[in-house]
Amino acid sequence: MGTIRSLLSELDERVIARLIGIPHDESRMRYQLRSNTVEDFERFSVIIADYYNYHYTRSVSKGGSLPPSEAYGGAKELLDREYGRRRGDIVSAFNDAHDGTNGGMRVVLDIIAEGLKAKVVERYVADAFDRHVAPNSWEQKVDMIRQFMSYCGDTLSSSVVRSQPERYARDYSDLIRQYVESLRQTSAVFRRL
Repeated sequence: MGTIRSLLSELDERVIARLIGIPHDESRMRYQLRSNTVEDFERFSVIIADYYNYHYTRSVSKGGSLPPSEAYGGAKELLDREYGRRRGDIVSAFNDAHDGTNGGMRVVLDIIAEGLKAKVVERYVADAFDRHVAPNSWEQKVDMIRQFMSYCGDTLSSSVVRSQPERYARDYSDLIRQYVESLRQTSAVFRRL
């Protein structure tokens, strides 16, 4: 199994940007949007499903396409999650796209792109952990998690109990979600500068 150094080198923000972030951002940039507003919910649904399918097949599955209902369901799930943080839902996203408020349809597609990117980053980080942390050695798992938490320092959410690496060694999926969220927040800060 790997060392903390090799794990951290795979989790370096520049590596993740090169392998995942840039290809996802380029997929978003290549999608042509004819208007920043939509006339009705039916057109909104078609566009978000088409965009999800476009982005997914270029940056996630690297080929093939999804049935329209699956593409719509994936887009709706991402929009509901993000708008839910703002106390909204898919209807709020439609209203933004219809009225052109809060960035209109462009921002709705940005949210879908960021959601897909975050899912892929989370899978990438989980895979890196799985390859570097021996599943059959409790002591090594605890030690790797302790070192990882020490390295991340204050970038992890305050809900992560740093004094209890054992808590995350058995199932580090919550720790991974917290790490990916901290990457998203850091990236958002850099975009605003």
